[in-house]
Amino acid sequence: MVAERLLRAFWPLWTVLALALAPLIAGWQDRLPVEAFWGWAVLAILGALAGLGWGLWRFRWPSRAEALDRLDRSLPGRPVSALSDAQATGRGDAGSEALWAAHLERMRARSENAPPARPNLRLAARDPFGLRYIALLFLVTALLFGSVWRLGSVTALAPDGGGALAQGPVWEGWVEPPAHTDRPVLYLPDQPPGPLAVPEGSTITVRLYGKVGALTLSETVSGRTGELPAASEPRQSFTVNHDGQIAIDGPGGAAWQVEAIPDAPPEVSVAGPLETVGLGQAALPFRAGDDHGVVSGTASIALDAEAVERRHGLSTAPDPREPLTVDLPVPFTGDRREIEEVLSGDFSQHPFANMPVRITLEVTDAAGQSGASQPYPTVLPGRRFFQPVARAVAEQRRDLLWSRDNAGRVVDLLRAVSHRPEAVFPDRATYLRLRVALRRLDRLHRAPGGLAPEAQEEIAQALWELAVQLEDGTLADARERLRRAQERLAQAMRDGASADEIAELMDELRAATDDYLSMLAQDAQPAEDGLDEPQTGQNDSMQVTQDELQALMDRIQELMEEGRMAEAAELMEQLNRMMENLQVAQGEGGAGPGTPGQRSMQELQDTLRDQQELSDEAFRDLQDRFNGRDPGQNRGQGQPGQGQAGQGQPGQPGSQDEPGGGARDGQDGAGSLADRQQALRDELARQRGALPRLDGEAAERAGEALDRAGRAMDEAEEALRRDDLAGAIDRQAEATEALRGAARELGQALARNEGNEAQGTREGAQPGAGGGRDPLGRDSAEQGGPGSEGEMIDGTDPTRRAEELLGEIRRRAAERERPQAERDYLERLLDLF
Repeated sequence: MVAERLLRAFWPLWTVLALALAPLIAGWQDRLPVEAFWGWAVLAILGALAGLGWGLWRFRWPSRAEALDRLDRSLPGRPVSALSDAQATGRGDAGSEALWAAHLERMRARSENAPPARPNLRLAARDPFGLRYIALLFLVTALLFGSVWRLGSVTALAPDGGGALAQGPVWEGWVEPPAHTDRPVLYLPDQPPGPLAVPEGSTITVRLYGKVGALTLSETVSGRTGELPAASEPRQSFTVNHDGQIAIDGPGGAAWQVEAIPDAPPEVSVAGPLETVGLGQAALPFRAGDDHGVVSGTASIALDAEAVERRHGLSTAPDPREPLTVDLPVPFTGDRREIEEVLSGDFSQHPFANMPVRITLEVTDAAGQSGASQPYPTVLPGRRFFQPVARAVAEQRRDLLWSRDNAGRVVDLLRAVSHRPEAVFPDRATYLRLRVALRRLDRLHRAPGGLAPEAQEEIAQALWELAVQLEDGTLADARERLRRAQERLAQAMRDGASADEIAELMDELRAATDDYLSMLAQDAQPAEDGLDEPQTGQNDSMQVTQDELQALMDRIQELMEEGRMAEAAELMEQLNRMMENLQVAQGEGGAGPGTPGQRSMQELQDTLRDQQELSDEAFRDLQDRFNGRDPGQNRGQGQPGQGQAGQGQPGQPGSQDEPGGGARDGQDGAGSLADRQQALRDELARQRGALPRLDGEAAERAGEALDRAGRAMDEAEEALRRDDLAGAIDRQAEATEALRGAARELGQALARNEGNEAQGTREGAQPGAGGGRDPLGRDSAEQGGPGSEGEMIDGTDPTRRAEELLGEIRRRAAERERPQAERDYLERLLDLF
């Protein structure tokens, strides 16, 4: 009760004390003006006095009677007060007095063993706003991030605080380096006098305690001019801008020779030649570094007008254009002091494409300093066009973007090129698109004021789309695209193309080959067309893998780059024959069944379907019997959602050329069902013997399941001959379930066997005729899946794909509207990669 009353009376006092101590422990007195501190102290003292007065007025020491009453109210029956009661009625009656004595004895026993009353320390009713918890939170936070020892600095703020600090230091100081340096704060009293190296831009704060004038501060590191504070100012703060000295003169003073460590500007340079990736995409490696880390960077691509060959449409004065500026890729997390990245982008549609430019890289650090590289002269990669009309359209687009004064010249030249459209345009649509663009360009450049920049960009975009359509064509046939890529590469061999052109044409050939092979893989249906293996048209049924095709194309590119055009032409001819033979083999595929394993799976599925139909018919006969109808009268008419009995195909169980197959043609009753069940049993036995030889636990389980299905079919046949339709249905259900298990296990066994064959092929074994493969010999499973030899990213450059994925993850992580859980997951991905 004393604790309860103390808590209820003095909780305002404790709240005020916690609120007053929290700022002092956190060190606010070292940062606030003295006036603000004393104002806070006065408020704290007044609040504490008010809380103390309130507590003394409210507190009452509990008496013994109150304690007994509290204990009595906590016990059932209030035994303490019962002991002090007197009998009101029945006095003189022996029975009543005996009952009263027993009651008192029971109450006495209950009071002697009474547990202490539980205290009630809840203050929610008296502190509905939770002020005590707020004060406690402030105090705990100050203890976590501050120090109790900072309370000692309070005495230095008193007028006579010099005497109180006679036993300790009378000055303090801190050196706070800039945040981007990641260096810790230095406590000056812990630093021995002498040399002291700190980063340039560090903030030094010094506090002088005691009598004003007893200690003075002198420094030559800030270079401050103008109105300066007095040397005896109790609190001084300045920034280190250069080397110099800091000295505290007076009792217990110290001096340091400060060396300002300069923040070096960042550096950036080109780390390798500009490479062309894909159709006009540029990749420029660069290297950047800074002593504390690079924050951002840009690349400026400016036209090198002096290096442009000024002829034809480029002989006119160019329109002024601002340099193209793109951001440099900078790691999202991790160490940025040394960066090696690749600037990549598609600049094929920019007016500077295929023109000499100067690329200047510039990076910035956290201090705002910048560093730039030397201008890197190069030719900005652009898409090359090989189709004559497409090349002409692309060239005139370049001239139009070079200067709007070239509009009339562009119209005249393109009209001349398209004078006989039937000879140069593959279809009428492309010709009409060109005529529309020319009429619009002619009308706009003749209008008053000439061609506007917006119209210039619009028509240039239309010409670009037309050139791309003329170059790539609208060919739905991948084979035609492959042929065109082969012809272009052969023409480049004859013309002695450059290394860049060879690389671009080889990329185009690889893309066309991948598209063509993908088309073959989609058209190849082993189960329907009977395509066992991709053939090359030779008698040995040689299988072609994608690795072999890739190696062959790599060898062709290598020979061309070395100038050995004759050998490259021979390999190119070999590749052409190989692709032609692949086309013939795909187009002349027979209609035979697939591999033995596939045939077994198909036959097993047919048997399962026939067994289910037979079980359904037996169930309908059983229903007819219960309903008083003749069993089998509706057989063969079909039910909604059920297969038609009696429509077996040749070669399947139940057809007329199989034993018992004639039962489907009109026989009724249990006898016909029994004959058909026997035919299914015989068919299953035949399939059991025709299964391919497979190894593994799955193959053993498949054999056991087939044996169970055969036994269940035998028992179902016997039940049907006994006219026991209910028993037959049970056995047929067992047979159906066993057939399902057999099909599942057989599929796993076949998949494992094909996987082993593929592994053997990779190790140098002669590839067998495995089913379910595409024209490259890969497993027909999903690309990139288990057992597949295909690439998971379908020929895409892994580096570029990784950069795209990283950029997408960064973009999504920056979207604040996404759920927190998703953004946390994305942040973890960025931390890992």
